[in-house]
Amino acid sequence: MELRGKTILVTGGSGAFGAELVNQLSDQGANVLATATSNDSAARIPNRASVRLLLDYQSPDSIETLSQYLLTSDTELDGIINASGVVAFGPANELPAEARERLFNVNAIGPMRLISELIPALQKSKERGNEPFVLSFSGVVAEQTFPGLISYAASKTAMRSFLEGLAKETRRHGIRVIDARPGHTESGLATRAIAGQAPNFPEGMTVEHVIKRVVDALTNDETDLSSDKF
Repeated sequence: MELRGKTILVTGGSGAFGAELVNQLSDQGANVLATATSNDSAARIPNRASVRLLLDYQSPDSIETLSQYLLTSDTELDGIINASGVVAFGPANELPAEARERLFNVNAIGPMRLISELIPALQKSKERGNEPFVLSFSGVVAEQTFPGLISYAASKTAMRSFLEGLAKETRRHGIRVIDARPGHTESGLATRAIAGQAPNFPEGMTVEHVIKRVVDALTNDETDLSSDKF
């Protein structure tokens, strides 16, 4: 797949994964639309993004506003990369209910809704002769569950299941769906947990390595990125 000239939406463009995606996709000649949850965080999106947009996965109105803008504007969307996410640590019985709700809204329910609403835009991309795609990060926790991470893992496993089903539903429309499941990465996410304290993880992969592997998967037409492929 040729990324040059393609318009790609990257959610979470102010985060470590999202910002690196903006840079590496731009290196490939893609036109990147990047989202952040607020004007303050939008300032952290790399300048190479063509457009900065607001998206709060905890707000159904925010999701609807963005999807309708993309569907009704002149934007010709060719790909969606969901790089948003939050993490929480601790035993299930100790995790605050509001933290669990936020985990599922940001890691699963919000992305599911946005991607579902934007499928028509990707269908139009296929009609223009392109190769539309959806890619999201569920991570290694969607393959194996670790104590103290089960609520986080449950939200990511829900997203993995959604992506697997979506791949089957959209195959006839020519839309490629990719689930990326990298292992622990030094993205800084663990230090920004919404609840609990991170365990002592061994040194992880670099963000640059993980995102390069993802971009390579896009250009090489891969359809799944399990943890052992990183």
